[in-house]
Amino acid sequence: MIRFANIEFLYALWLVPLLILLYWYLHKQQNKLLEKFAGTKLHDVLIPLKSKLKQPFKFGVYLLAIVFLFIALANPQVGTKIEEVKQIGIDVYILLDVSKSMLAEDIKPSRLEKAKYEISKLIQRLSGDRIGLIVFAGQAYVQFPLTSDYSAANLFLSAVDVNSVPQAGTAIGPALDLALKSFREDDATQKAIVVITDGEDHEGDIDRALEEANSKDVAVYAIGFGSPAGVPIPIYDASGRQAGFKKDNQGNIVLTKLYENILKTIAEKGNGKYYRGTNTEDELESIYNDLAKIEQSEYGSKRITEYEDRFYYFLLPAILLLAAEFFISSNRSKWFMRFENLRKVEQ
Repeated sequence: MIRFANIEFLYALWLVPLLILLYWYLHKQQNKLLEKFAGTKLHDVLIPLKSKLKQPFKFGVYLLAIVFLFIALANPQVGTKIEEVKQIGIDVYILLDVSKSMLAEDIKPSRLEKAKYEISKLIQRLSGDRIGLIVFAGQAYVQFPLTSDYSAANLFLSAVDVNSVPQAGTAIGPALDLALKSFREDDATQKAIVVITDGEDHEGDIDRALEEANSKDVAVYAIGFGSPAGVPIPIYDASGRQAGFKKDNQGNIVLTKLYENILKTIAEKGNGKYYRGTNTEDELESIYNDLAKIEQSEYGSKRITEYEDRFYYFLLPAILLLAAEFFISSNRSKWFMRFENLRKVEQ
């Protein structure tokens, strides 16, 4: 298997046809000026040592050296070792509530930002497990599917905000359904779902989703963020400054509170655990410790290829060609004179 470590240098090969055109143009202009100075028959008298073939030959050598040099800079690499590495772990889908109520600041800096921080810390601790993220409000969407690429997972997580789902509401049931459908049923891995929300469920059949989770042996955990007493939802302007609080149609400030009973029921029926979100503790770390006790299963193998650099196969010829071009004289040689005389005879 061959690849290029710096493939962008290969784009410079587009300069080759441009250099050929430039050489052809300058050569043509040189001949025109020479013809104006003296007739063609006088050329052999005025410049007897000039070779008509050596100039394009020297240019060809120089051009080939440039091509080899660009390929060397691209650093071609050859795969030298392939091995199979078994991947073992569990599959975890995190369901993150991104409704407006998650902007409440009873959990600092906000419910949503604290949840994202805990998810990020969990991703950093995972090793071999696959993680996926589903964001939900009035609808549920897969932010990223199950993956063991934790860097990419953190990148997609950082882009999550309350605008990730345009529909208002909090639909826990559809989010559970989407997670269950997104698991790979052909993989014999242990599976778990972690729901992070304030528990304000507005739609969806949670009980049916939990029954399906039980039938598929998927454990469901829940983390509740918020205050049972209720707090207002801040509203920010385009510059990021607080412009007030969310109000209902009658102009009253809307209070959002934590519905622990719903989340406790979800965790109980889902054969998982419920955790109350706080400002100081990392609830997802506790869940990770529980997940670590689940028996891990092999879910595939990954082929890893080691590559070795082969740039010197092109760098050395490039240097030798440049040195040869430097030492090749532009004057006629006996070999070139015989070749030119042969051409004249044929003409």
